[in-house]
Amino acid sequence: MKKSKLMAFVLLAAVLLISGCGANKTNEVSGNAASNNGAANGVEETQAATTETEPKGDESATRVIKYLDQEYTVPSKIERIVITGAVEAMEDAIVLDVQPVGAISFAGEFPELFSKVTANAVSIGEKTEPNFEQILSLKPDVILGTSKFKPEVAEQLNKIATMIPYSHISTNWESNLKLLGEISGKTAEAEAAIAQYKSDLEAGKGELGEALTKSKVVTIRIRGGEAYVYPKDVFFNPVLYEDLGFTVPAEIEAAEAQELISTEKLAEMNPDYLFIQFSEAENTDTPKALEEFQNNPIVGSLDAFKNGHAFVNVVDPLAQGGTAYSKIEFLKAVLSSLK
Repeated sequence: MKKSKLMAFVLLAAVLLISGCGANKTNEVSGNAASNNGAANGVEETQAATTETEPKGDESATRVIKYLDQEYTVPSKIERIVITGAVEAMEDAIVLDVQPVGAISFAGEFPELFSKVTANAVSIGEKTEPNFEQILSLKPDVILGTSKFKPEVAEQLNKIATMIPYSHISTNWESNLKLLGEISGKTAEAEAAIAQYKSDLEAGKGELGEALTKSKVVTIRIRGGEAYVYPKDVFFNPVLYEDLGFTVPAEIEAAEAQELISTEKLAEMNPDYLFIQFSEAENTDTPKALEEFQNNPIVGSLDAFKNGHAFVNVVDPLAQGGTAYSKIEFLKAVLSSLK
């Protein structure tokens, strides 16, 4: 009897052992399946999490730029820059070789002056007429507008991307160039360009010597068939009167904005050197304005004309005057002309 019970116990243990192994195998298979599914789900979950966190990442991957005492939040990595309204920014782009994805066109085209930086750019409208739909389609990281934009235009642009109002004031030329350098990753290049200008300026002063105190130098602009002068801190005047230190003529000192100057008044000024800027685009109704100005006997009596010291478009007539590019090029022209 005892023997029978012992056999029965052994058989029961064997059955339980086999059942346990089978259960373990089943659990192992189930566990592996669950693990594999989990791995598969894990990839999907990771991808989903990435998708969900990417916007947060984008939002957090920003930086604050300080420019003219204002702060602007922009993406940490800026690759797509649109320039609208600010010809000053277009000129600075030449200096730093910044390639905007969208840029200002002039009469539907990119002028030769900006060909270096517009080869791959799309027109986003004229200077005072930004094409909002085109700008939106370019998906800009940042927009460089102009400080001249009306509030409603600035508001519309800021709905697309952060719009930084690029200053049109000539005394802000260094801040402007540094701003473009910062958003384009070319801070060192901007600093180098500023330093080079100042170095060339000091060398130029040494070259000109007494001419700085003895010569009367004036710049005028012919627009709509008329000659205009500008205040001492506008157009190319800062290079002449602030940087180089030429004496400011009374008529320039008194100017509060762009002011019409008659040939008679110009004759009274009687500059030793005269720099004339003339653009056909600004004289479409008076295409012969420059020729008529030069042939005017009163103008011909100026010392600048009599001595061969009257110069036309020593820099591109589209140049704004108060930018890094304008200052660099105009300084070169002045030093070359007065030698």
